[in-house]
Amino acid sequence: MRLEAKYRWLPTPFRSLMLFIVWLLLNNSVAPGHLILAAILAVAIPLATFPFRTKQPLVLRPGKALQYLLLVLYDILMANIEVAIKILGPTRKLKPAFVKVPIDLAQSMPITILASTVSLTPGTVSAEVYPWPEDMTDGTEPQQRYLLIHVLDLDDEAALIDTIKTRYEKPIKEIFAC
Repeated sequence: MRLEAKYRWLPTPFRSLMLFIVWLLLNNSVAPGHLILAAILAVAIPLATFPFRTKQPLVLRPGKALQYLLLVLYDILMANIEVAIKILGPTRKLKPAFVKVPIDLAQSMPITILASTVSLTPGTVSAEVYPWPEDMTDGTEPQQRYLLIHVLDLDDEAALIDTIKTRYEKPIKEIFAC
């Protein structure tokens, strides 16, 4: 992977800034020696790791990303309450199941965010994404990708799929302009 001329010394400027700040915070010092070492590390670490980095889509709508984060936090809170009520009640009424959710996302970062969102929400766990984008070694794109989800209590499979696609996948597509 070649670096463009403008990014030759700072291939990931935000990461370099964060490394600089974290180094100073960890040492709890702004002494000249720490400032110099922080600057050296902030340049050297991203340069050394850049060849191993896979290209990811950019967050094109940070406001939408913040809205998504707040939505997920709200859903986690509400799902915790719902799961607590269900497991404190008669567990014989629970209907666990696996659900195969078709997804339209093609890049690994948005797919990972979707799978993580589902796993963070109590009562659901992402079990597998198939086929994974990097598994396509022949260069062809699969007809359809799926997210396999385990659900603690499934009432309506179609409603669950629709909820995941509209509540989570659609905003992720907007955030990354997929």
